[in-house]
Amino acid sequence: MTGAPSQAGSGTPEAIPARCLVTGGAGFIGSHLVDHLLSLGAGVVVVDDLSTGRRENLAGAAGRVELIESDVEAALRGPLAGARFDAIFHLAASVGVRRVVERPIESIESNVGGAGAVFRYAMDAGPTPGTPARVLFASSSEVYGKSTHSPFTETDDCLYGPTSARRWSYAAGKALGEHLALAHHELHGLPVVVARLFNTVGPRQVGEYGMVLPRFVRAALEGTPLTVHGDGAQSRCFCDVRDVAPALVSLVRSGACAGKVFNVGSDQPITMMDLAGLVIETLGGEARIRLIPYDEAFGPGFEDLRQRRPDLTRVKGAIGFAPSIPLRRTILDVAEHIRQDATRESP
Repeated sequence: MTGAPSQAGSGTPEAIPARCLVTGGAGFIGSHLVDHLLSLGAGVVVVDDLSTGRRENLAGAAGRVELIESDVEAALRGPLAGARFDAIFHLAASVGVRRVVERPIESIESNVGGAGAVFRYAMDAGPTPGTPARVLFASSSEVYGKSTHSPFTETDDCLYGPTSARRWSYAAGKALGEHLALAHHELHGLPVVVARLFNTVGPRQVGEYGMVLPRFVRAALEGTPLTVHGDGAQSRCFCDVRDVAPALVSLVRSGACAGKVFNVGSDQPITMMDLAGLVIETLGGEARIRLIPYDEAFGPGFEDLRQRRPDLTRVKGAIGFAPSIPLRRTILDVAEHIRQDATRESP
């Protein structure tokens, strides 16, 4: 199947994958990726255990997507054994700082084991027997750890805290996933690309697991204090999921991207204090900001990063990636989604 070209760049876009597997496809980023793939005419199968994903995230794709409710490894051994795909997008993972800190064993085993299972499966899951499927491995800016270098480039060293601090287990797990991906490419020829996502935000994201923007937006809508951890001077770069999802497809479509790592996100930093202020200014109301210590929010010894900003030179050169949705627009759309959720849940 062919289609419109991907985002412009030095890599030549190839055919749109006709049949795709999206692990974690009922989650926040995964469901937006599913929407984009469907808009391109692709057939999509989703695997999601619904631990953090939601069926309603796929409501707009009803009747057009096959949903397998299962953990990744069980699905690959069971209903998907012998299935054929042009591309596999591996997004299933335990996500969110709070979830990782509270459930470290589950997070480590799911993130590392799931990635390894997907790479092994993909080696003989291509469109014809004996051929591999293309793979997108969704990694995270967390792999940079607590490096003070700015902006982060894909070849930077990674710096983690002690193994006694649970906060770093997610970073280490994602780094191992990257090592597995690149080793499968180098040793077995697996056409896999690694996307290090930086603070992706947008509609359908929830704040229960520590995601800051939906947490701020919900508080502003309810008129309760927006809780900012630490002194609020730590900065992040937020990119709308509707800019990120097409980029993931473009990376898979460019054969020149296989075996490489790409930062994907915005490179415009904002402090947490300023983000809280922007949410209040955008949505209005009487909400206020309250600072709370990290120890109170996550327990003793929690370490956070002062900044996290990507260098986007590589991804811009490869696919012409250029985020276009302003943060204020994202805030408004997140607020509208939260309002709609509340309406659906009301008796």
